[in-house]
Amino acid sequence: MLSEERESRNFIENIIDNDIKEGRVRAIKTRFPPEPNGYLHIGHAKSIILNSGLAEEYGGTFNLRFDDTNPTKEKTEFVESIKADVEWLGADCGDTIFFASNYFDDMYEAAVRLIKNGKAYVSDLSADEIREYRGTLTEPGKEDPYSKRSIEENLQLFEDMKAGKYEDGSKVLRARIDMASPNINMRDPVIYRIAHMTHQNTKDKWCIYPMYDFAHPIEDAIEGITHSICTLEFEDHRPLYDWVVIEAGYKKTPEDTPKQIEFAKLYLTNVVTGKRYIKKLVEDKIVDGWDDPRLVSIAALRRRGFTPESIRKFVELCGISKSNASVDYAMLEYCIREDLKLKRSRIMAVLDPVKVVIDNYPEGQEEELTVVNNMENEELGSHTVKFTKELYIERDDFMKEPPKKYFRLYPGNEVRLMQAYYVTCTSFEEDENGNVTVIHCTYDPETKGGNSPDGRKVKGTIHWVPAPYAVKATVRLYENIVNEELGVYNEDGSLNLNPNSKTVLENCMIEPEILKAKPYDSFQFVRQGFFAVDPKDTTDDHLVFNRIVSLKSSYKLPANNQ
Repeated sequence: MLSEERESRNFIENIIDNDIKEGRVRAIKTRFPPEPNGYLHIGHAKSIILNSGLAEEYGGTFNLRFDDTNPTKEKTEFVESIKADVEWLGADCGDTIFFASNYFDDMYEAAVRLIKNGKAYVSDLSADEIREYRGTLTEPGKEDPYSKRSIEENLQLFEDMKAGKYEDGSKVLRARIDMASPNINMRDPVIYRIAHMTHQNTKDKWCIYPMYDFAHPIEDAIEGITHSICTLEFEDHRPLYDWVVIEAGYKKTPEDTPKQIEFAKLYLTNVVTGKRYIKKLVEDKIVDGWDDPRLVSIAALRRRGFTPESIRKFVELCGISKSNASVDYAMLEYCIREDLKLKRSRIMAVLDPVKVVIDNYPEGQEEELTVVNNMENEELGSHTVKFTKELYIERDDFMKEPPKKYFRLYPGNEVRLMQAYYVTCTSFEEDENGNVTVIHCTYDPETKGGNSPDGRKVKGTIHWVPAPYAVKATVRLYENIVNEELGVYNEDGSLNLNPNSKTVLENCMIEPEILKAKPYDSFQFVRQGFFAVDPKDTTDDHLVFNRIVSLKSSYKLPANNQ
């Protein structure tokens, strides 16, 4: 739903307001009509949120309807994934899911009515010939040589098509409109084709299937949709939409409902949304499925750790308009940071661990320290973590020979262990390759809690994990799956992939509070970013985390969104 604080109304709301004022509608009814031929992406989220939000705003109803008119590409897998996405986004479509295929009988009867009224005919032209006869943007089309068939012959041929007497591609049903129309969509478009294929919903009942431009307006009319909201590429199809519902007897004028309204798509910079490209990435095993966290499918964003609230905020900031524009992916990251920063607990996690031994800490001693869960939100409370003689810290938090202005741990330097004690490095151990294996320190027992009673200050504070209780986990760090500097696509149209889009860290150490985590739970790892439990690869005895987003960014909201 759009923000209640927004003063101006978008152009779609203005149209709806006027339709209510003029008495054309009473109850508003919208729909989201995906074709189940792939997983939904962030652009579809905008449509879901817009349509369901309008229904909620006007006290109306919202339908989820699958436009399953093309059995060559549709799968039950995609149907189930779309249901999950819509539910996750919080769009209330009630207890009923609709399918275009449930109206195939109605569509067939509507086609028969068109034939009887002289508004449709069966053609034997091939697909290539139909394209040739259609003409161009500057040249009118040519009359189909089969358009002179009688109504009786067309009725029989169409019935024979339905009975399976003809091969795929041998005949089509075309609407009779205007081959000289300046709008190519109105030049006797194909409204039915033959396809001897098993359908995911109707199985083998049909061997002819309606085309989208014919089926979609009838679906809207049957369901009582008042405002059929779609993206701008369908603007030139609107005259055909109105022609179908008028000629099929569902409304009398274009101003009546169902009414098609177009809005601008949501384009994200430097991301892959095309189903053809994602399908190839999946088939080539470059990603581990349509829900790979490097993608921007809704399933991938959910798996990575994005929240419905962050997606809704993002859509709100993008706005609703008639002008296409691209949005920086950084805005989406901004939205998830803003959503999580006050909601999630901070956990100490060491992604590249090196052991620290505090030599003067009593052997066998342990202390429970209280750690605040979120410094910006006291309501999240606190938890305890044990302080022990042996710890893990980040390898980057120690240097043998540091440069100037390096304030973390090095020989002779004192730092603060977060919410624990001051420690000073006294020595370190190396392996045969010069890699540091153990860092030796001493601690000041008077600095418990991270402050010195004598007032001395340290410039470096580092996080840590108690070695005896550390939980070993896998952490994945993600970058854009395409190389942003070189662009998304190569000259041959292939994707310009980023070889470093996924980094897997297998030996991360996390404080034991993390054992309470469940799939999809998310946390702020101190100094590292926000991370979520991967629902696909996490097992009962091993946690896997996906980095949702880093903690900071240079991105700032555009002035008109602040």
